Amino acid sequence: MGQSKQMTSDAVETEVKLPVQDTGEAALRLEEAGFTVSQPRELESNRLYDFPDQRLRRAGMALRLRQAGERSIITWKGPIEAGPYKIRPELETTVGSVEVAADILTRLGYELIFRYEKFRTEFRRPEARGSIVLDETPIGAFLELEGPGDWIDKTAMELGFTSASYVLDSYVSLYIKHCEEKGRQPKHMLFSS
Repeated sequence: MGQSKQMTSDAVETEVKLPVQDTGEAALRLEEAGFTVSQPRELESNRLYDFPDQRLRRAGMALRLRQAGERSIITWKGPIEAGPYKIRPELETTVGSVEVAADILTRLGYELIFRYEKFRTEFRRPEARGSIVLDETPIGAFLELEGPGDWIDKTAMELGFTSASYVLDSYVSLYIKHCEEKGRQPKHMLFSS
């Protein structure tokens, strides 16, 4: 998350989302648990790509371009493993320009299928085995805990959550569910919508 990761082919992401009603209260809980801001709040603009036949989605994969502040990042995510956490292979690296990378993907036959935005603040604790971000999205706020499963469980409990609170869905899935509940046609999850 956040700082781009230069990864090897065996890189695996393990995470959960925790819905929060009050971002100020969530930040206070993090501070009380010894976390400090490691990346200040910034807007992230994300674009998901796939082939016209949606073969990446059907294979459980995702291809994302992200603009976060001055950083442009490309990420591939593999299929999710079944279990109590969202576990999937992930490869991520910076690119010089998100616009040039988008043009390259389009010329290779990919299509932009979904855009979503969020304000993200990253938190770390000294010697922690994982990290936490506070994501503020157009459909609500979430803490995202990333790290080993035992660290996620222990940290979630410290913050007043149980495993029953874990959300494993992607922001795309959460947005589609949100639109269904509100009787709206899903488009893109943007603050201007």
